[in-house]
Amino acid sequence: MAKTVFKPGTMLNPVPAVMVSCGDGEVKNIITIAWTGIINSDPPITYVSVRKSRFSHDIIEKSGEFVINLTTEKLAFAADYCGVKSGRDVDKFREQRLTPSESVVVGCPSIGESPVNIECRVMEKKEYQTHDMFIAEIVSVSVDEELLDENGRLMLEKAGLVAYNHGHYYALKRQEIGRFGYSVMKKKTRKRIEAEKRKNSIRRGRRGR
Repeated sequence: MAKTVFKPGTMLNPVPAVMVSCGDGEVKNIITIAWTGIINSDPPITYVSVRKSRFSHDIIEKSGEFVINLTTEKLAFAADYCGVKSGRDVDKFREQRLTPSESVVVGCPSIGESPVNIECRVMEKKEYQTHDMFIAEIVSVSVDEELLDENGRLMLEKAGLVAYNHGHYYALKRQEIGRFGYSVMKKKTRKRIEAEKRKNSIRRGRRGR
């Protein structure tokens, strides 16, 4: 397959488009960020990279806290708005009719309309040429109860999450390709999982009558 060579750049795609809420007790803001991810699992550690000139940069630096709010198809418009408008000029919560909900652990607000709120406390800051990376421990996670099945299992596939791919937002559709480890899964295990899926599908159908 023939390939064209590009100059080095930020070509890693797709990436999450999350709405990061922050506040220092005096002001609150939302910044849309695609440069975030998981660094460690135990303890759970994440990061957000924020351009030094952004309004939220100084808020996060001062407060040492932020909340990563997952974005859905319904929130995509608000996420885009929060990514192009500055909190220096507008109250993004008010303009997009988003609810600044009280967080469980951190002092800054979460976004009530987001299905998953990941509260973070900054551990350290790494400075780079254009962005600063705020490395933070995840101290609390809140999830909409509608995304839990009768056994308490999280069904994120029902949330309607979106991803950001080379300047565009894309919906993550509910078409499962496989699950972790499916490439080496035993036939017996695969049959059991398929049977459980059929059973759960029948249950959901009965509840919908």
